[in-house]
Amino acid sequence: MSILVYAFLIGVIAGFRALIAPTIVSWGGGLGWFSLAGTPFNFMSSIVTRCIFSFLALGELVNDKLPKTPSRKVPPQFIARVVSGAFSGAVLGAARQSLVGGLIAGAIGAVAGTLGGSAVRGALAKLAGKDLPIALLEDLVAIFGALFIVSSI
Repeated sequence: MSILVYAFLIGVIAGFRALIAPTIVSWGGGLGWFSLAGTPFNFMSSIVTRCIFSFLALGELVNDKLPKTPSRKVPPQFIARVVSGAFSGAVLGAARQSLVGGLIAGAIGAVAGTLGGSAVRGALAKLAGKDLPIALLEDLVAIFGALFIVSSI
C-alpha cells in the first residue's frame, strides 16, 4: 500500500483519539518498524518521546470518559486532532520520503476520523443507551488500528 494511504489512516486514528496516533507512531519508530534516521522526526524514535506521548495518551483516554469533556468537533479539539493527524502522517511520510504528502493525507484523515468517529460513536451510543461502552470500544479501535497501521509500513 502507498505511504499516503497509511498516513491518511493514521490521521483517521488521530480523529478518534488525538494522542494515540503520534504515540503509536513514536513507538513504531522506536521499535524499528520503520526508520526515521536522517529525517526531521528522528526524535520521535527516542524513549523519552515515547514515554511522554504514552503518558499524554493515557491522560486523553481517561479525560475522554469525563462528563464535562467537550465535543471533538468544537474548534480547539478539532484543530488538535487535525494537527495530530497531520504530524503523525508527516512522520510516516518522512520515513518513506514523502513528508509533505504524508502531512496532507494525515490532516485529511483526521478530518474524516473526527467527523466520522463522532457520528458513529453518537449513533452506537444511542443504540446502546450508554456512551461509556462505545467510548471504550472506540479506544480499542484507535489503539489496535494504529498498531496495525504502523506495524504494516
